[in-house]
Amino acid sequence: MQPIAFLIAVFKFVLLLFSLSVHECAHAWTASYLGDQTARLQGRVTLNPVYHVDPIGTLLFPGLAIFGPFIGFNFFSGVLIGWAKPTPVITRNFRRITRDDNLTTLAGPASNLLIAFVAFLALAMISIALPGGHALVISTFTEGIAVGVDSPMQAFVLLAILAIQINVGLFFFNLFPIPPLDGSRLIRNMLPYNAVVAYDRIPIWVSYLLFFLLGGTVLRLLVGPAMGIAYLALGLIPGK
Repeated sequence: MQPIAFLIAVFKFVLLLFSLSVHECAHAWTASYLGDQTARLQGRVTLNPVYHVDPIGTLLFPGLAIFGPFIGFNFFSGVLIGWAKPTPVITRNFRRITRDDNLTTLAGPASNLLIAFVAFLALAMISIALPGGHALVISTFTEGIAVGVDSPMQAFVLLAILAIQINVGLFFFNLFPIPPLDGSRLIRNMLPYNAVVAYDRIPIWVSYLLFFLLGGTVLRLLVGPAMGIAYLALGLIPGK
């Protein structure tokens, strides 16, 4: 099982890297569309992860969470938290500052939700169109990779399931009202001026502390039921 577990870990890391790149590209593209070209001029309207990688949020934390258990480091085990380099936005370039800033902010989590939806549709199509596809999707969802099953198709099904899990997690995580996550920017845009000044003074170590103390627990409470809904929905799809 160890080689299979390591392969799944590699799948998770690659999917997380791709999903974070899509997230930041969505921010950058939306800002450009709404009038702020700052991110576009810095080359951030791209899916190339080189332009989005944050050493801590994209590599260190996810790497410890995903690969740590293989070397006996279980502190972050089961908690997949990650973020990329923030997309630069100059709000004065927007035509309607608050509205356009909120739309740019929401574009990131929305892109993760879109990836999860596309992955769900792929699983639904496999369940409907592929002989034995429904059983394959359900068994992989509940039991993981099984021996004796068509490897390429099962690998694709597993990738789709992991894509749903990771992107639903990123969707909820980025809506946390903790600076510098997207949710904090939405909250900031609703605050009066004096409260904004105080909010902007929250030190970054407080954010990291909240990530460690609350992030994993809250994410499990949100992602678990969401995956349960996806599983139930796939179970109701008539398959071959």
